[in-house]
Formats: sequence, structure tokens, C-alpha cells
Amino acid sequence: MENQTFSGDILILEGLMVSPDSSIPAFVFLLLIYIFIMVSNIGLVILTFMERSLQQPMYLLLCNMSINDVLGATVVIPPVLRDLLMSNSERYIRYSDCAIQAFFVHLYAGASHTVLMIMAFDRYIAICNPLRYATIMTTRMVVMLSVWAWGAAFVLVAILIGLSVRLSRCRSVILNLFCDNATLFKLSCENVFINNIYGLGYTVVLLGSSIGTVSLTYLKIASVCVRSKNRVLNSKALQTCTTHLAVYIILHVSGFIIVILHRLPDSFLTEKRTLAVVLGHVALPALNSVIYGLQMKEVRQRIMALFHNNRVALLDVK
Repeated sequence: MENQTFSGDILILEGLMVSPDSSIPAFVFLLLIYIFIMVSNIGLVILTFMERSLQQPMYLLLCNMSINDVLGATVVIPPVLRDLLMSNSERYIRYSDCAIQAFFVHLYAGASHTVLMIMAFDRYIAICNPLRYATIMTTRMVVMLSVWAWGAAFVLVAILIGLSVRLSRCRSVILNLFCDNATLFKLSCENVFINNIYGLGYTVVLLGSSIGTVSLTYLKIASVCVRSKNRVLNSKALQTCTTHLAVYIILHVSGFIIVILHRLPDSFLTEKRTLAVVLGHVALPALNSVIYGLQMKEVRQRIMALFHNNRVALLDVK
């Protein structure tokens, strides 16, 4: 595949390394996951805005996570599905499209951290300052937090990708099944010292602020729960915080796997490594809707009520 001649704007994608016999099962499996991600996450957003009982700061902030999961899945899974139906010689992408995909891949990753940060802040106010919760977490505050979460991720990622796009290219093969920042600057033979410095700073700022914020809020929450003798408060705090913490841990585990795999030599680009990268971008959006949709009592009750009402309506029609 590397010996073929392409124009300077065309890049060759490695693609998902599966045998011809496995391509159709892999296609069906990923398609079903993608449909589940879209239906569950979009369904949660629609349900939140339809049901007045769910129009609370916690659920409105959760909509940010659902929208981000739809973005993250859409930017990766459909191109992979397309490549599964093509031969190796047809797996290519324009450089401009590659840069756009890389931008949204990192925007998804960055927003995952910033959105979880503002959700941790919401839980902190709800548990540690319950009497002031309504006055602090107003609609305006929810909008401001949401704008900050997306705006901060957008600016950081725009600089990250911009530094890679400025580099000249001497290679045309993407040793990955989708584009990200690492694959972009690996196409260049120039000195990428500035990219590495900013990339390191970007990682330190994003992960440092994320881990610091979540750790501090959970220490405060734990302190309040230890001092409180209110079992109802402690039980509710444990339920909501466990859900949030589970998503946060999954995010970090999948992120570290992808970062480590990018640091391995190209000789380790095996089917297992490629599959691990796919799962890192597919599993989290699918798990988020399950964790939040099924673990949160209010959401679960509204979903069950909708199904019950629809069933009764169908019986009445018959």
C-alpha cells in the first residue's frame, strides 16, 4: 500500500486490520453499537427537555456529556464502518478532512474532561451547600459552566491541531484507523519540538485541572458525608458520586491506553492494538448512557413511565 502514488493532499489510512471473513461481523457489531450510542444519548437529551421533573442543573449538565458522546462516536465510527467495506487500496482520506477529524477527536476527549469537571462542581454544591444550591446553580450558571467547558476545550484543541497543521509533510501513510494529533505530526519530517512542548503542556493543564478539581470536590464531599449522620443524604451522595466517578475512571483508563499505544513502535501496530484504540473511542460513549440512564433513579423512572404509557396507549387502540 505504501508503494502507491497519491497526490500530496491524499493520505492512506491503515484501517481496521480484519480478515475478509471478519469484516461483515465487525461492521454489524460496530453499527449496532453506533445505533445504540445515538439512540440512547439523543434519547436522554430529548427526555430531559421534555420532562419538567428532569429540567434540573444535574440533568442539564448531563446533556453536555450526551452531546459530547454523540460527537465522539460520530467522528470515528462512521469512517471506520466505511473503511470496513473497502479494500485496502481504497482506504484514503484528504489531508483537510484528516485535520478536521483530528480536531473533533481531541475536542471530544477534551470536553469529556471539562464536562465531568463542571458535573463534579454541581455535585459538590448539591451535597456540601444544599441550602444554597438553588441560588448558586441557576439556569444562567448552568449555561456559563457549559460554555466554559466547551470553550476551554475548543481553544486548547484548536492550538494543538493548528501547530500540527502548520508542518510540511513528507509521508502519506496514517498508521491508525482515524486521524488524531499524533498521526498528523508524524507525517512531517520537520522538528516537532514545539508540538511536543505544547502537547505536554496541554496534557498537564487538562489532566491536572481535571484530576485536581475532581479530587478536591470528592474530598470535600467525603468530609461532609463522614461528619453527617443523615443516612438519606449519604446514600444519595454515594449513588450520584459513584456514577460520576465510574465514568471518570473509565475515561482515564481509555485515555491512558490510547496514549501508551501511540508511544509504542510502529512494529506493534497489530490487530489487537488497533482494536484497543477503537474500543477506547467506542466503549465510553456507549457506557455513559447506560451508567447514567440506568443508575439514576429519576431517569430510570421516567423511561419506565414512558414505556408504560406507550403500552397502555397501544392496548387502548387495540
